[in-house]
Amino acid sequence: MKDLRLAVDPPSTDITFFEQQKIKEIIEYSKHSPRKRIIYPLHKSDGDMLHRMFNVVQPGSYIRPHQHKKANKSESIIVVQGSICFITFNKTGEITMFKNLCAQSECFGVDIEPNVIHSFFALKENTVIFEVKNGPYIKEMDKEFAEWAPEEFSNEADEYLRHLVELTGNRS
Repeated sequence: MKDLRLAVDPPSTDITFFEQQKIKEIIEYSKHSPRKRIIYPLHKSDGDMLHRMFNVVQPGSYIRPHQHKKANKSESIIVVQGSICFITFNKTGEITMFKNLCAQSECFGVDIEPNVIHSFFALKENTVIFEVKNGPYIKEMDKEFAEWAPEEFSNEADEYLRHLVELTGNRS
């Protein structure tokens, strides 16, 4: 399997400008990632108390439904470029709500409380979102994946994503 890198290196500067050229570089990483997405962190370490990042997502990237219960973390997502379908679920895996979020449209972002099971998928190529959530990042506590949702890279994951796309009336 190719490089399963989750993120590129954060900037080493104290001040970071958000520049189109850097976003273009991150888009290229996402296109070659087996996950079809990559994070560009702005925070300098997993221990930082506030995590800010760009997440570049391609259509077909499966983001397993999850919640941030143990870590009790809220999360905000702003679509900077492209669009996503944001979905919430109940504890048994039924969709409770979905909404398309599109850059420069009436609805371009969402704020999520800790115990909400959620996911999203990209509707357009080279979708760029800006995410903010509390740190620190401790892998074992960050996300609780929904047991009813297939694991990333499992045989069922692609089919489940296609099912979500169909249920929400979107096309992949």
